[in-house]
Amino acid sequence: MDFNRLRTGTASVWAGETEIFPEGSHTVPIFNTVTFAYKDLEEWHEAAKGKQKGHIYSRNTNPTVSVLEEKIRVLEKAETATSFSSGMAAISNTFFALLKPGDRVVSIKDSYGGTSRLFLEYLPKFNIEVTLCETGNHEEMEREISKGCELVYLESPTNPTLKIIDLTRVAAASKKVGAITVVDNTFASPVNQNPLLLGADLVIHSATKYLGGHSDTLCGLVCGNEDLVSRVFQFREINGASLHPDTAYHVIRGMKTLELRVERQNHNAFQIARFLDSHPKIDKVFYPGLENHPGHDIAKKQMRGFGGILSFELKGGYDSVKTVLHNLKLVHLAASLGSVSTLAGTPRTTSHVELTEEQRKELGISESLVRYSVGIENTEDLINDLDCAMEQID
Repeated sequence: MDFNRLRTGTASVWAGETEIFPEGSHTVPIFNTVTFAYKDLEEWHEAAKGKQKGHIYSRNTNPTVSVLEEKIRVLEKAETATSFSSGMAAISNTFFALLKPGDRVVSIKDSYGGTSRLFLEYLPKFNIEVTLCETGNHEEMEREISKGCELVYLESPTNPTLKIIDLTRVAAASKKVGAITVVDNTFASPVNQNPLLLGADLVIHSATKYLGGHSDTLCGLVCGNEDLVSRVFQFREINGASLHPDTAYHVIRGMKTLELRVERQNHNAFQIARFLDSHPKIDKVFYPGLENHPGHDIAKKQMRGFGGILSFELKGGYDSVKTVLHNLKLVHLAASLGSVSTLAGTPRTTSHVELTEEQRKELGISESLVRYSVGIENTEDLINDLDCAMEQID
C-alpha cells in the first residue's frame, strides 16, 4: 500500500507499522537494547555499511525509533526522517550539521526563545552570520536573502504571537540563491500544514508538543530532503543526541490520535479566540483564524486548520495577567504546548524565558501577553473558565 496516498488520520495510525512485529505483537515493540547481534560476520559488515537492512547500535538506529521516523516521513510527505532527544537537539544539530564558519543565516525576529539564543549567542561564536528580519516583512526577507545566504530558517505560526510567514514566497527566494529552507512546523503540526509541499527543504518538529500530545516525553524530529537529512543524521550519530526507544514508543502512541486531537484543538482555539476578541478586558488577540489577524489570508492559503494555540494581551498589564492566570481552574500554569490538557503562561516564563525583558520588547512581546495552548476539553467549559477568571480583574 502507498501510504503517501492515505489521509492524515489513517497514516498516523498505520505508517511504519505494515509488517507483523515479532511474536505477532499488535503494538510496536520497545527494543531496549544497546547493540544488535549477528551470527554471520559478512552480514554484520553489510549492515554496518548500510548495504542491507539491519541495526548495529541504538545510538545510530533502533527498530522502535525507525517506526516513529517513518510516521513523520509519511505525514510530512518527506523523503526521509531522523530523530533526536528533544526539539532543541533537532534544531541545534541541524544548524551545526549544515553550517560552517563564514556562512550566513537569514531568519525572523520572532523565533522560539531557544532558537533565538542560538542565533544571537552561539552561531556567531563559530563565525556564522545571522540576519534577523522583521517577522512578516516579506520584502525585507527577500532583500536579505538575495544578498546571499546558506540557510533560511522560518517558523509559521510564530511563538508566541502567532505571526504568519508566506512559506511559498520565502522558499522561492531561498531557492534563487541556492539556500536551504528549514521550517519549524511544531505549532501547526502535519495535520494543519506541510511546509515541504510549500517549498521547504527540511521540516523540524518538537515532537514533545502536538505529536506526543500528552506532555510526558521529550523528542525532536527532522524530515525532508534525503541528502540534507543524511547530513544531519551523521552529525547526530557523533553528537549523540539520540532518541531512546521508550520515548519513541510514547510518541508513536500519541501520534495515533494526532488528527483527532488537533481537529478538536483547532475548534476550541477558534471559538475561544472569537470569545476573547469581543471581551472588554482584552486588548488584543493573536490567532490566525480571526479575519482581523494580519496574516489571516496567508494562513488560509497554506494551512488546513489554524492551530490550537492563541495568545492575548490583557488590559491592565502584568497585574491583570497574574489575576487571570491565578484564577483559571481548567489550566496548568506550565511551559510547553500541544497537550491534551490546556496550558497557559507568559513568555517571560515559557517560550522566551532565556531573553531579557528588553529583548522581548524588541520582539514585540509585551509583559501583558498570555500564551494559551488549548487542550481537548469541552469548549464551553474553557470559555466559562476564562470568563470567570477575567471577572476577578479590578
